[in-house]
Amino acid sequence: MLKKEDCQVFSSGLRGAEAAFGEEAECYGVQETVFTFAEHTTARDGKARVVELSDEELGRGNISMEIVSKMMNRSYYEAEKIRKVLQCIFHVVNRGHQIVVVGTIMADDTVKGGTGWAVELAKLFNRPLSVFDQERNAWFVWRHGAWQEEEPRLEFDTIACSGSRNLSDAGREAIKALFAASFGKV
Repeated sequence: MLKKEDCQVFSSGLRGAEAAFGEEAECYGVQETVFTFAEHTTARDGKARVVELSDEELGRGNISMEIVSKMMNRSYYEAEKIRKVLQCIFHVVNRGHQIVVVGTIMADDTVKGGTGWAVELAKLFNRPLSVFDQERNAWFVWRHGAWQEEEPRLEFDTIACSGSRNLSDAGREAIKALFAASFGKV
């Protein structure tokens, strides 16, 4: 079993799923690191270590918005605003060996919203990836180029967490159950 004292959770600390991941990490004594940037509001002010990325650091996660749009099968109209968010997500995913997300899996196998970029990066980086689909009320893992229903466990000491700002009660319970299955009851 994974030792919680050896683990670290990374997110951008936004309200909803990311804040819930942080709250669970705090309950279990798992170190939490929140990546942010100037003029970006986070919902986590607990014991999280907050890293404010400079423009130069954000630039390390830069990618063409045209490429992002093609990979995500959607258009982004506020390119400059969303660019920094996507760059921040790069830093979160880059630090985690395992990626865990709460959101909605779309028919084209992407995940709805900005959370989908974390999922696409996890696929590109070939990282273990789990998504709790709030619409289907089930966990899915990305394996062999397809989503497969499966209950995950946290198996690596660095975990990137992302997710919908509109966290459902089922999504919150899924996060709690994931930590309990991975580390035991609090």
